[in-house]
Amino acid sequence: MNTDGPERWPEPVDPDIPMPDARRISDRVRVRDARINLDLDLKRIKRRKRFGLPIMIFSVLFVALALAPVTWVAAYGFFDPPSTILMMQRAAEGRTIRHRAVPIERMSPHVVRAVIAAEDANFCAHDGFDIEAIQDAMESNARGGRVRGASTISQQTAKNLFLWPERSWLRKGFEAYFTALIEFMWPKRRIMEAYLNVAEWGDGVFGIEAAAQARFGVSAAELTPLQAARLAAVLPNPNRWSADNPGPYVRRRSATIVQRAAVVRTEGMAACVLDPTGSRPTA
Repeated sequence: MNTDGPERWPEPVDPDIPMPDARRISDRVRVRDARINLDLDLKRIKRRKRFGLPIMIFSVLFVALALAPVTWVAAYGFFDPPSTILMMQRAAEGRTIRHRAVPIERMSPHVVRAVIAAEDANFCAHDGFDIEAIQDAMESNARGGRVRGASTISQQTAKNLFLWPERSWLRKGFEAYFTALIEFMWPKRRIMEAYLNVAEWGDGVFGIEAAAQARFGVSAAELTPLQAARLAAVLPNPNRWSADNPGPYVRRRSATIVQRAAVVRTEGMAACVLDPTGSRPTA
């Protein structure tokens, strides 16, 4: 025993408790976050697989049936197309295409009245579809008489500008859609102008200017009432009937159109085209 003084104990020392490595904690956090992000990505992928095809189909249909047609119609409201599907078809058949678009101010008003008298007497009154004409055609066809059509000038314009000529239910469906678009987006004056600039008059001749020059050697602005009536008379079948060398049927029909065109003028049935305001008749 040491008697020199009180026994001295060593000073207590805190135990060396190992502390977690900060780097390891950071690695575990990153691994955990990576797993969470991976789970989220997998869920997104599953959702895309589940809804991706319907969304893609909807997007394609939206562009094909809404965006593209509206843009197309809007563009043709301001300028004339250089060609149409029917023109390209005639060219493929070996025809020489003669086509020159002119503004409606350079078309004889006799042409406008004759076409309305021959093709669509209610052009200025309807919104693209002549319900009365459709009902009359259906009744006539049901009785077994001569098959009649009921297409308005607006419908023919939609077909000539945007669609193919062959008849089918698919084409008629698209025709109705484009007819509604042009009636909503264009004034009647523009519809008539576009129609007269792309209508076919046989032998590769398209548009009233080329037709007037080819058939009568004059410009569209110089057409007389009889010349305009003859051009309107052959519109249903321009590759069969001749405007400049008409047979008995075309002569009779032309005389009838001249008389009807006079009524169109008297009753203002072409005012939506020839009136500078482009106004439609009121009921």
